[in-house]
Amino acid sequence: METNILIIPGLGGSGDNHWQSFWSKSFDKVTRLEQENWDEPELEKWLEKLNEAIEKLHHPVILVAHSLAVSLVLHWTARYDKSNIKGALLVAPADVDSPEYTPDVVRGFAPMPTTKLTFPSIVVASENDPYLSLNRAKYFAEQWGSEFINIGEKGHINSDSNLGYWEEGQLILQKLCSRNTKG
Repeated sequence: METNILIIPGLGGSGDNHWQSFWSKSFDKVTRLEQENWDEPELEKWLEKLNEAIEKLHHPVILVAHSLAVSLVLHWTARYDKSNIKGALLVAPADVDSPEYTPDVVRGFAPMPTTKLTFPSIVVASENDPYLSLNRAKYFAEQWGSEFINIGEKGHINSDSNLGYWEEGQLILQKLCSRNTKG
């Protein structure tokens, strides 16, 4: 059975030079979630859009979330049917609970859910992410039952990190996808 990849950008919408944008254009079976307002996120509206996108996909789905979208995914899993979700790549979660690390505009996504996920997941973090400490990223991964991968000093793993197609991330995604083809 075919697996769909749902790209879920965070605050600002992952611009043209973001790895999510490159992936959206270069992979088969990819859908990119669009929000009405990328700069003033509202949890309820974003949740509705995410759920609509997942419901439209008729095959199993791998979620690929970046930054604020990681919090969105965790909030979504608490409310909606997860049976179609086969895995999640959770990249550079924004610490929505911390005014020290994130702007006030994301506070509506707090508190960060810490419920164990019911599908395979990988949290990818960087040692010098301005929006999340490495220890906090490890804590989230542990709470969610996710594998944790530290990719070194790559900032917020966004456009400013100049990752292009982010081949390392593609390998991590392949690892996650391969878990769903076994047994």
